[in-house]
Amino acid sequence: MPVVRGKNIDILYSAEAIHARNLQLAQEIATAPKNDLLVISILKGSFIFAADLLRALHEVGLAPEVEFITLSSYGKGTTSRGVKIIKDIDSDVKDRSILLIDDILESGNTLRFARDLMFERGASDVSIAVLLDKRSRRQGELDADHVGFECPDYFVVGYGMDVAYAFRELPFVGVVTGDA
Repeated sequence: MPVVRGKNIDILYSAEAIHARNLQLAQEIATAPKNDLLVISILKGSFIFAADLLRALHEVGLAPEVEFITLSSYGKGTTSRGVKIIKDIDSDVKDRSILLIDDILESGNTLRFARDLMFERGASDVSIAVLLDKRSRRQGELDADHVGFECPDYFVVGYGMDVAYAFRELPFVGVVTGDA
């Protein structure tokens, strides 16, 4: 069990398991027909997963364009009432295949908003790739097309995901279990 910043962290998914799964996801993504593929990473948590998945896509022969969008759920307390765009993409998505990349699919609200936004803007198809799928938290119907791992109902950190801006740099996904 690693100790990081005085906290015990149980490894849920190792760096090696994530690397192997990223290659498998890239192979899955490469088999679907694409029309001028544009990958859109939803910031902030997905940045490491997106970078590694993009490199894996390159290894399987894809060369997509890449964009970033920053979305924020808002509402009172812990209840999200909607999603707003903090930083939008610059590219035109009309008649293009879009691959949305996010770190974790929980309620589905943010990814549903992003998917619907791309369709409203004229995307020909929109698929979703997530590192983690936490089905126990889903609100409404939404499934990712490409899932790295099913995630138990834990608050996870590492591999881009944080708690109070800490632990994003960890090469694995873990659960903070207490003080060291």
